Amino acid sequence: MTEINLRKMNEKQSGTIKSVKVGGELGRRIREMGLVPGTEITIQGRAPLYDPVALRVMGGTLTLRNNEADHIVVEVSDEG
Repeated sequence: MTEINLRKMNEKQSGTIKSVKVGGELGRRIREMGLVPGTEITIQGRAPLYDPVALRVMGGTLTLRNNEADHIVVEVSDEG
């Protein structure tokens, strides 16, 4: 297993959130969206200019700007 920044994940890649490395209002907002350690996510797609990114989380779709995704560390499989 490898830990990478959510922003660097590829389309259709899945992983588990390991940490959210921001505090304050932005950190609270990210956590309130359900993006907490242990949550499984899948990159569903990206906008034409790669911002925002669409995530599949708990059966729903969520979009994040890249500056928000930069604060989320995800553990992904080393396979493929």
